[in-house]
This record gives sequence, structure tokens and C-alpha cells, in this order.
Amino acid sequence: MKYYYNYDTLFGSVTIVTEDEFLIKIIYGNEKVDEEKETTLIKEIKKQIDEYSIGKREKFDVPIKMVGTDFQIKVWKELIKIKFGECITYQELAKRVKNENYARAVGMANNKNPIPIIIPCHRVIGKNGNLVGYAGGIDIKKQLLEIECKKETIHI
Repeated sequence: MKYYYNYDTLFGSVTIVTEDEFLIKIIYGNEKVDEEKETTLIKEIKKQIDEYSIGKREKFDVPIKMVGTDFQIKVWKELIKIKFGECITYQELAKRVKNENYARAVGMANNKNPIPIIIPCHRVIGKNGNLVGYAGGIDIKKQLLEIECKKETIHI
């Protein structure tokens, strides 16, 4: 069964979507849903996002289910390996998934990440530290990076 919950974080409103005891989506903005339900899992997700937001959590520990193509899932699994406080480029991410010449394809997989924040696609930046592309918008990407990355490594 799918459950939806609209939630205001320190970096904006999100809709948390769970299914069968797994987090399957975090959508920026409040989705119009017929019914919201704050399950035990949703409460835990909110708690961990709140802890992350104030710098008390570096790693998330909630069950997730990734739904996408094999390539997208490969990229998303690699994103989870990027350490808190580390920012890498799309080119570096492409190298890590063994497709060195596919920085653009990696960027598209990043863009389709259904579970931002938890799967930290915000940790991927452009060449020379430029902030580029983020489903939640560059301002939110900047906020997330300021929580965890050294400010001198990112540029607006």
C-alpha cells in the first residue's frame, strides 16, 4: 500500500511517498493527495531528515526501494557511496560507474533520482565547483551542500 505525507523541512516542502515499508519517493513541493497518513516509517524519515538538516545526521538509515532502469539504479547506488561532505563532478561520477565518457547520461540519471536528499544527488556538481541542475532548484541544492560541504568547494 502507498502512503503519502506532505512535510515542511528547513529547505522547503516535500511529499514523502512510501510503499510496502519502503521509501520510494521524495517529491519537492506538496503533492495534492486524497489522503495523507503518517506511518511509523514516515515518522522515522521525517526524524532523520530533521536531524540531517541541523547537522546531527550524516547517513540515512531507512529502507528504500529504487525503481528505474538498470543504469539509473547503478548511478543511484553510486550516489549513496558519496560521503557526507564530499562533492564530486558528473565526470567523476561517470568514472565511478565505469562509463567515463557518459557524464551527460549520468546527469540525466541524477535528474531522475526519485529519492533526493536520502540518495544524495545534490553532492554532484559541475566542473570547477559550479552548482548546476537540481530537481529541487539550485537554492535547495546550495542549502543542502552548505549543511555538509566546505563552502569554498562550491560556487554559484
